[in-house]
Amino acid sequence: MDYTIDMIKIEHVAFWVHDLDTFCAFYERNFGAAIGTLYENPAKGFRSRFISFPTGARIEAMSTTTLSPIELPDGTQRMGLTHLAVSLGSESAVDKLTAELKAQGVPVLDGPRWTGDGYYESVILDPEGNRMELTV
Repeated sequence: MDYTIDMIKIEHVAFWVHDLDTFCAFYERNFGAAIGTLYENPAKGFRSRFISFPTGARIEAMSTTTLSPIELPDGTQRMGLTHLAVSLGSESAVDKLTAELKAQGVPVLDGPRWTGDGYYESVILDPEGNRMELTV
């Protein structure tokens, strides 16, 4: 084995998106993420940017003109990856960002509230309709 268990981390998660610029701007504006340079592969109809958070976590935002990813209604609870959770560090940070996002017109589906499994969270939808938990 060329690795040890303590080396394993989630490197990034990827999302197909309709509007690369709007998706990236949302995470930059509201979460202080840095947006990487645009990668394009015209032969494959592929474009992507990495969204990097100060802690090192990353999202790859991808768009395509040649594939047809299956679309589901915004906020759908689905099998497989169903939400992204972001820790903000405190209840007051969850309250504040939830209020700011709501004022921007971002859909807030639930909370802020304490859940039965011990999380303080709110649930919002990002610009592409992905469920996102804002947690402590």
